[in-house]
Amino acid sequence: MQDVYDAIVIGGGPAGMTSALYLLRSHLRVAQIEKLSGGGQLLLTERIDNYPGFPGGALGYELADSMAEQVKEWESEDNFRRITDEVSAIETGKELHRIKVGDEWITGRVVIICSGAEYRKLGLPGEAEFTGNGVSYCALCDGNFFRDKVVAVIGGGNSALEEALYLARLVDKLYLIHRRQDFRGAKCYQDKCFVHPKMSVMRSTVVEAINGDQGGVTSISTRNVESGEARDIDVDGVFIFVGFQPLGTFIPEEMDRDERGFLKTDQEMRTNIPGVFAAGDIRSKMTRQVATAVGDGAAAASAAIAYLEQHVS
Repeated sequence: MQDVYDAIVIGGGPAGMTSALYLLRSHLRVAQIEKLSGGGQLLLTERIDNYPGFPGGALGYELADSMAEQVKEWESEDNFRRITDEVSAIETGKELHRIKVGDEWITGRVVIICSGAEYRKLGLPGEAEFTGNGVSYCALCDGNFFRDKVVAVIGGGNSALEEALYLARLVDKLYLIHRRQDFRGAKCYQDKCFVHPKMSVMRSTVVEAINGDQGGVTSISTRNVESGEARDIDVDGVFIFVGFQPLGTFIPEEMDRDERGFLKTDQEMRTNIPGVFAAGDIRSKMTRQVATAVGDGAAAASAAIAYLEQHVS
């Protein structure tokens, strides 16, 4: 008979690592699947200033490493398997669930989906063409390529403002562009951005095209949605931060999702499929932060443990 895990955790970000930690501490057999390095969005964030317990902030990769080390303290050959590959399908069942990862099918009594989300694209002319050659979705990854240059940051939420503040330490000038008059990001970030000497804030403005040549991005075409004024602005790079879309092409149709494709759960992270839970950025929710991902992971694992106690003899 095929080996059966007590729990399968899909994803190695803060929610996935927290789930694995709680499950292992309950002496369950766990398989964790992560196609890349553990840490998720933490690895794309330079500094996290709002995670409790770290006055002055924490470096993203250091926090990820600390979480991973804590999980390792509870790992053994008998109770844990880490699989570095990509999930392509889930087959849910009444008592057992099957996961296809790479060319292999593995089976678990409960599944916790922590696959996260990725940056949403705008679909602008030139966006796909210049991605990796002037267009980026990660300031930490690509900011140094634009040191002492001119860049545009598109977006009005926390991610856009946080990344703009990071980029402003590197670049010569930065255009912060938002389609609305009011920004959605936290007031503390707005206060810093709006008075920053390197930032030019463009409200009620949309980018209609990203222009360039073989050397990369050269300019953006903008339009003020209130006045209709069109303007081309010379820039060397464009950073886009306009929200997230779920990473879950493997999620079966029978699982309930919201209009954007994020998984619906109750407050205990239970999906509509018994024995299947979701945690972190893949969930349908308002706030996507490290703190909420950790809370989701703890809640999902606790609910999964309770489920196993009730349904497995």
